[in-house]
Amino acid sequence: MKEKTPYYITTAIAYTSGKPHIGNTYEIVLTDAIARFKRNQGFDVRFQTGTDEHGQKIEEKAAAAGVTPKQFVDGVAGEIRKIWDLMNVSYDKFIRTTDKDHEKQVQKIFQKLYEQGDIYKGTYEGMYCTPCEAFWTPSQLKDGKCPDCGREVKPAKEEAYFFRMSKYADRLMQYYDEHPEFITPVSRKNEMVNNFLKPGLQDLCVSRTSFKWGIPVGFDERHVVYVWLDALTNYITGLGYDADGDSGELFKKYWPADVHVIGKDIIRFHTIYWPIFLMALGLPLPKRVFGHPWLLMDGSKMSKSRGNVIYADELVSVFGVDAVRYFVLNDMPFDNDGNITWEVLTERVNADLANNLGNLVSRTAAMSKKYFGGVLSDKGAAEPVDGEVRAMATALCGKVAAKMDEFKISDALGEIFSFLRRCNKYIDETAPWILAKDESKKDRLSTVLYNLSESIMIAASLLQPFMPETAEKIAKQFASPLRPYDALGTFGLIEDGTTVAATEEHLFARRNYKDVEAQYEAMHADAQGTAKAQEQKADAKAGDKKPEAKAHEPAYPAEISIDDFAKVKMQIAKVIACEKVEKSDKLLKSTVKIGEETRTVVSGIAKFYSPEEMVGKKVVMITNLKPAKLRGILSEGMILCAEDEAGNLRLLAPEGDIADGSGIF
Repeated sequence: MKEKTPYYITTAIAYTSGKPHIGNTYEIVLTDAIARFKRNQGFDVRFQTGTDEHGQKIEEKAAAAGVTPKQFVDGVAGEIRKIWDLMNVSYDKFIRTTDKDHEKQVQKIFQKLYEQGDIYKGTYEGMYCTPCEAFWTPSQLKDGKCPDCGREVKPAKEEAYFFRMSKYADRLMQYYDEHPEFITPVSRKNEMVNNFLKPGLQDLCVSRTSFKWGIPVGFDERHVVYVWLDALTNYITGLGYDADGDSGELFKKYWPADVHVIGKDIIRFHTIYWPIFLMALGLPLPKRVFGHPWLLMDGSKMSKSRGNVIYADELVSVFGVDAVRYFVLNDMPFDNDGNITWEVLTERVNADLANNLGNLVSRTAAMSKKYFGGVLSDKGAAEPVDGEVRAMATALCGKVAAKMDEFKISDALGEIFSFLRRCNKYIDETAPWILAKDESKKDRLSTVLYNLSESIMIAASLLQPFMPETAEKIAKQFASPLRPYDALGTFGLIEDGTTVAATEEHLFARRNYKDVEAQYEAMHADAQGTAKAQEQKADAKAGDKKPEAKAHEPAYPAEISIDDFAKVKMQIAKVIACEKVEKSDKLLKSTVKIGEETRTVVSGIAKFYSPEEMVGKKVVMITNLKPAKLRGILSEGMILCAEDEAGNLRLLAPEGDIADGSGIF
């Protein structure tokens, strides 16, 4: 038997500061699809993921939670792994940076780099961003804030060890030139060259003394190893790399990695810091780094502080695992950010999964059962249209593989679903229900249903890396095994006499968005109630008598600048029409006039104002708020209200008469 070619693929390790949202989860599903496809192609795949568990942010979060850092990361790492398993991810290794073998090797790597002169002791003075755990010079700041996350930075000065990055800059640039495929997409490479390498690399801080939750530097235990030298080395320590030269068989077999799959926000660390660390260790560099785009929520980056976060387990509870896998893989372009909302996901499930895939499978199975008792047989009664479908079916594998080789996962899925649409069209073209009325057309009918069943099995086999549970359900229904990769170019592998199992259960049910929205709101109401009960219980246990915060009240920053305030555009608006929102007790839909412009605004004020009371009122409104859909209505701003401790609402209004459209300063 021919020995399989090794293929090593990794995700970035998830930071254990909290539960990952669907944008974070996208990366693990993306990598799983690639890993599964490579296994189907016959590669010996090693798929590694895991958690990044050290740093000042975690030390602070653990202290706030009243637990040790290890207890804190144990809980979060367990939750992350639970979500990865929920999403049916086929990883081979889940590494934690608190694993003892990893910690031991990080200490040995640090010592080796220090002894060969790549690491030296100095003092760091600069601006520090705690959430990003990054130091910045004043020139690197953006509007005085962290250039990565936009948060506040604080001045910091401390003794630290540094890595001599500039020593390897020319060598790295040469590697880029000789390996143009190293950074994917190429736009990420241009960013690294122009923004970091050409201006000149600064030496990198690789230890800290201002916190303790990290791997101690073996020869200077006042210092802990700083984030990137700890986190990035997981890719080799997870394979059994040994800095003393006694690496295990897994490392010898799988290194260098075929691809690191990471988010575009950490491309710099993986294409500059990590290659340079490897050069210093005398190790080959990974063959490729794929920096995927972000999955946005309604056009904005997901953030707990913004309140626009969706979690994978929430989506799965409504739509199921494979529907969520399909959506995040299908709706993420190769080089541009994708977008998710509950409404868009509902539309995608209905159009692609229920109508296209689901209907094709159920119609084919039902007609086979109705006309032939479910027995499939190719009678050879072919017509020209059959040749077109068969040719498309046998070419499909090559088209999908070509897209997967370029990491264009959405395009690969697009090829499969384009073929499924062609199969649905084939049903309309051949009209089996008409053939069934003519006994002389029985062989033709049998051939058509065989062609459809064979096409479905080819498509299901190619869908397996993306939607594994769905592929298995289809295979079971058509009583045929999923095809090995090298058989996907052949049409006609279903054995004559195979019996299809017709079922009343649809692969994917159509969903009404209003029902989905109600389910989502109920789920969040339950979650808020649980969180509130836990908070009250904790307050009672601590004897805390402070006033209870409102569940919806945001956590405000201690201070904002006048520039922050200036970003909010407020104007006087006049309500010219108003009505209740259907099937809602709390929402009013108002049409407002702002100067020469009219807009629609949805507000949760129906318990305090009737539609009749609202008409004619002049109100204060935020007019540059990003539009959002509420109950299917596009709301184009926010009417401002005041709320007292009892929960009573009152509209904010000008003291005297003033023209609508007037600005508020």
